[in-house]
Amino acid sequence: MKYQITDGTVSLGGETVLSHIDFEIQGAQKIAVVGRNGAGKTTLLRLIAGELELERDDRRQGSGICCSRKLTIGMLGQQALLHEERTVEEYLMSRCPAEGLFDRERFEYEREYDCLFTGLGFKKEDKKRPLSTFSGGERTKAALAGLLLEKPDILLLDEPTNHLDMETVQWLEGYLRNYDRAVVMVSHDRFFLDRTAQIVYELEDRKLTKYPGNYTAYREKKRKDYELQKKAYIRQQEEIARQEELIRRFKNKPAKASFARSRKKMLERMERVEAPREDTAHIFTGEILPAVPGSKWVLEAEHLKIGYEGHPLLELSLRMRKGQKIALLGENGAGKTTFLKTAAGFLPPVDGVCSLGNNITIGYFDQYSSAIESEQTVAEHFSELFPSLNQKEVRTILGSYLFLGKEASRKVSSLSGGEKARLVLAELLQSRPNFLILDEPTNHMDIQARETLESAFQAYQGTILFVSHDRYFIRQVAKSVLIFEGARAMYYPFGYEHYLERLEKEKEGLSPAARIQAEEQALIAGLKAVPRAERHRLREIPTEEAYDQWRLKMAEDAMKEAAGQAEEQMKVWEENRLKRLWEQAEEQPASALEAQPLEDIAPLWEKWHQACMDWYEIWSELHPEPEAPEPEKFADLESKEDAE
Repeated sequence: MKYQITDGTVSLGGETVLSHIDFEIQGAQKIAVVGRNGAGKTTLLRLIAGELELERDDRRQGSGICCSRKLTIGMLGQQALLHEERTVEEYLMSRCPAEGLFDRERFEYEREYDCLFTGLGFKKEDKKRPLSTFSGGERTKAALAGLLLEKPDILLLDEPTNHLDMETVQWLEGYLRNYDRAVVMVSHDRFFLDRTAQIVYELEDRKLTKYPGNYTAYREKKRKDYELQKKAYIRQQEEIARQEELIRRFKNKPAKASFARSRKKMLERMERVEAPREDTAHIFTGEILPAVPGSKWVLEAEHLKIGYEGHPLLELSLRMRKGQKIALLGENGAGKTTFLKTAAGFLPPVDGVCSLGNNITIGYFDQYSSAIESEQTVAEHFSELFPSLNQKEVRTILGSYLFLGKEASRKVSSLSGGEKARLVLAELLQSRPNFLILDEPTNHMDIQARETLESAFQAYQGTILFVSHDRYFIRQVAKSVLIFEGARAMYYPFGYEHYLERLEKEKEGLSPAARIQAEEQALIAGLKAVPRAERHRLREIPTEEAYDQWRLKMAEDAMKEAAGQAEEQMKVWEENRLKRLWEQAEEQPASALEAQPLEDIAPLWEKWHQACMDWYEIWSELHPEPEAPEPEKFADLESKEDAE
């Protein structure tokens, strides 16, 4: 399957939105379209969907759009099923291609319908509800289910992750990766694009530029292209200045006039390198160091119960080391924000101990921190907070947080919520605390602002404890995660993406759960904190070795637990067997009773056997057998023995 747009132009309301673009879809490619708001991304989707047509162009050969065959195209817009009165079931079953009630095709359709319905987060009883009673996000999910059931050759998705919870988004990522047809998507969820897209088209200045790979690969390639073009532009400008100086020096000298004319013609024929358009996101390259280093241990919680009086949410023990960057994960209401407030000292513990280390200075940010009102300009407001900085330094610092030129002269009260949050975070980082506690720091920010702050937090050398729903931001900043679920805190030391991979493997049953309780992490940290003078008694444990030991211990515990359950059930069975022998001795021979199957015990022994195999798999991975010597090596050994 192939779909192609060649030299296409689209205008709306007399204004050109897409100018001489080239775009193509091959086979089952997953394509992302990115660009700033208003760049024309939705216009491109509408063009592919057939809602818009290309402008006529006498220079172009053909219509400008060609397909290898007749294609089916389905589009999910941001406003879906607004005036639909049917129930969800009526709406989705109306799209079933099979007419007969007992057709095989209808059976397959209904089976996938059930799978999609629950996968998108609906309950079975929701099938009978009218669509008019659903929220906007739920109607969007119902429309998405209808499109996925139709299986169009080209699936167009405009912000598909809006209104979806994290679990549903992860399900959709897996579904789209396995979708056997083409997908073109527009989304501000960069992590979603990273996990689904194979090709990225950037729409900028009404032009499309193609980049292979996912979103992260596109950003890296664009950065490298910018650096190369910048160097080429600077070199050419230096060469132009040199040639113009030669022309100026020799144009009025008769002996050198022809030389000057040849230089001038050379300049006129020179193909000019365009000045690169600087990326609006600022990337911090140096380190942002705290003003005071602080102690080795930043935060210590011992059997800490968080919540409110009479309503504890969970209990945890944790030690945060200097320089750690930990993201909190969990459902809404699990206690993430409550823990941040407790760590910052705004809420007292319900029980237990929560203490900061020596010389720890906190920078705290939450949704209320950006509620600042001032008639001062951004530059004046910042200067007042940091009076030791001169105006040039103030403008430079503000520029690195995207308050460039006129933006720094705007009144603080006129800024949007995302811009105010960015200003407050710039103030926090400039004040250089050694412990940042952040609650949703990038809410309401565009992608450029988020990438700027991501690079700032990566450059920051202090400790960070934060909550965010932006998975890409979590992946870029956090080095480990703390998961709140079921009134427990689980610590995972290897980053967010690694954690997701382990979860997927856990769902597939490929390995034991890769999660460490916060108490176990505190124990490992305590072992590593042994003074150097005493390390002859206990050597320092590397993180990877500690992780391997933990994996083996978890598998061994599972094996012992399964064996214990099987033995307990065996005792019960034996007692029941003796009782039956006594009561039924006259009715049934004892040999027949002994031959009865151990129906209750067999699954438990199977569970124990599987636990043993899991343990052995990990043990053999950590203790590989040495390779046997090759025959030639045996011959060498024998010759040495003979010589001796």
